[in-house]
Amino acid sequence: MASVEDQDMAIRAKERVEESKEQSETGAPSKSALKKAAKEKEKAEKAAKRQEQERQQKEQADANDTSKDKYGPLRPASESPQTQQFSELAELYDAQEDQEVTVDARIHNARIPSAKLAFLVLREEAHTIQAVVAEGGTYNISRQMVKWCSAINNESIVRATGLVKKPKEPVTSTSIANFELHVEKLYMISEAAQMLPVQVKDCMRAPPMSDDSKEEAETDSQGLPVVSLSARLNNRVLDGRTAANQAIFQLQSGISNLFIEFMNQNRFTWINSSRLAGAATEGGSGVFEIKYFDTKAYLTQSPQFFKQMSIAMDMKRVCEIGPVFRAENSNTHRHLTEFTGLDFEMVIKNDYHEVLAFGEKLMLYIIRNLQERAEYKRLTKVVEQVFPGAGDFKLPTGDEALRLTFAEA
Repeated sequence: MASVEDQDMAIRAKERVEESKEQSETGAPSKSALKKAAKEKEKAEKAAKRQEQERQQKEQADANDTSKDKYGPLRPASESPQTQQFSELAELYDAQEDQEVTVDARIHNARIPSAKLAFLVLREEAHTIQAVVAEGGTYNISRQMVKWCSAINNESIVRATGLVKKPKEPVTSTSIANFELHVEKLYMISEAAQMLPVQVKDCMRAPPMSDDSKEEAETDSQGLPVVSLSARLNNRVLDGRTAANQAIFQLQSGISNLFIEFMNQNRFTWINSSRLAGAATEGGSGVFEIKYFDTKAYLTQSPQFFKQMSIAMDMKRVCEIGPVFRAENSNTHRHLTEFTGLDFEMVIKNDYHEVLAFGEKLMLYIIRNLQERAEYKRLTKVVEQVFPGAGDFKLPTGDEALRLTFAEA
């Protein structure tokens, strides 16, 4: 005995056959086709009505947007570029409260507690500051502006204008802790992709110590993503934006500046020697051979040959900073084939102890000033947040370093 469901299916099938027969005899659409067309027409009319309502609502919202000219893509400057005043985040550590500033910076991250309020962290080099975008207030910020600012992708570059204010409590998550920026205008200069290979905030934690990428965990003990060394090197531009890496590069620049300072104080002459030579300039170390037009040339293992030439030219004291190349194959992947050398050469009056004494004074001068000067101390603290003990150097008093003979060693 057929079920009720089977009977219903049979009836519908019979109706479709009859409708098809009727359409073939008369040439007119069937009742079912007309009914379907009516439903589709009704559906299309509802969609069009909804789109029109959304358009009207958007137009109404735009008309009521009190901040519509204060955010969005960067527009051509209404004033001459020469008259625009820009600040750098590095200058805001000593800013004055209620000082109006304009900065170009990256969006480091964002915190959105409500539809009326957004906290953005702006980053420039190793410096960060909290930016506040709040509905209403002094600038009569609209909710549309808050929403737009909240949706900006991390690492996008923006131009922000606002007032420097003291927060109720120091902002411990930014390098500029005693001030925050209350935003009046915020424009997009360059929008970053929504999905990046690595996140800069994840690269701010120390890389894993393991050299085997297969053994590296995807998350640490706190459940935070681990960015391997290979991932960092494959995305060096992003990894290089971290505060620690920015500080390392600035400290490297500081070492060069201190080297130059000391050499100038001791009347050394700066030279710029060639990195190409027609023959190996030092015995006992490998060289990289390259093609130089129709002949062979070699990357220099050091500027030693050119320094000695300078001394023979009666220059007495010469120095330079530059790359050094050593084609020395090794069983360890940590071996350096290229590094930056801080070189000097000087006339010796009596014996090599003169060079030893000068080298000791040079090293002590560089390290001591890295430890004592305020800017280098600040940068060292930034590095130590990722690599504890990075600036822990124990120095002797005075200008003489400890010397050990072979027997004592």
